[in-house]
Amino acid sequence: MQVPATFQYEKAASVADALALLARYGPEARVVAGGQSLLPMMKLRMAEPPALVDINGLTELARISVDGDELSIGAIVRHAELLASPVVGEHLPILRDAERLIADPIVRNRGTVGGSLCQADPSEDLSAAFAALRAVLVVEGAGGRRNVAVRQFFTGPYETVVEPGELLVEIRVPIRSHASAYQKVERRVGDWPVAAAGAVLELDRDRVREAGIGLTAVGAAGFVSAEAEDVLRGRPADEEQFAEAGRIAAQHCNPVSDQRGPEDYKRHLAGVLVTRALRKATARSRGEEA
Repeated sequence: MQVPATFQYEKAASVADALALLARYGPEARVVAGGQSLLPMMKLRMAEPPALVDINGLTELARISVDGDELSIGAIVRHAELLASPVVGEHLPILRDAERLIADPIVRNRGTVGGSLCQADPSEDLSAAFAALRAVLVVEGAGGRRNVAVRQFFTGPYETVVEPGELLVEIRVPIRSHASAYQKVERRVGDWPVAAAGAVLELDRDRVREAGIGLTAVGAAGFVSAEAEDVLRGRPADEEQFAEAGRIAAQHCNPVSDQRGPEDYKRHLAGVLVTRALRKATARSRGEEA
């Protein structure tokens, strides 16, 4: 029977209370909301925090709302809530695409958006989607709040810029006219991706004004293919450019061989999925696909 090591449990009453509790228990204390990654690791004793600070009661972190020209997503919004949100579906279809492919209903009902980002798993779907959208993450600590561009949020596998005693509280995404889509290949429904790609296009007639290309599970730094974005910017939004962006994305990612497939297969998938995501996003912008 797998059981975690002994730990203290505290339920936070507010963000300020959560920060005080993290300060009290020290840098090894952990925040828990959905617990979909942390609790299995504790059972296997791969993680042995001295204390868990439960933030499930912090309703101020559980809201999805429009704030000016940005969409605000609280850190403990559940995956299922993000998927079901009409405002997310209207403004950010890439998130709806990604959430449909994450795990299963049980995980989506408990797992949180902020928890997924803070886990920083190299195969995490939302990390690539938010990177393509150029989201900004709001981190709060004893010294106040600071904004971190999502592309600078991840410092390595399972590592982020969130310091001990800090808490991710909000994700902010610019609302602007764009087309977007997310594509994924998995071994079975709900699995981590073999490879996945997200595309965000700001179009000026039939030319690309700005592009965001997110990649996951293929070793892309910051979950981004900046080189593919560069090759699209200012060019026609056509099949030739989409194929070239896919080729460039495949060339510049750094997948590793594992149980989900060999390196060359993943590299090939990265290119194919970038092209497909661009094609689907453009079709949506033309009203050719819902």
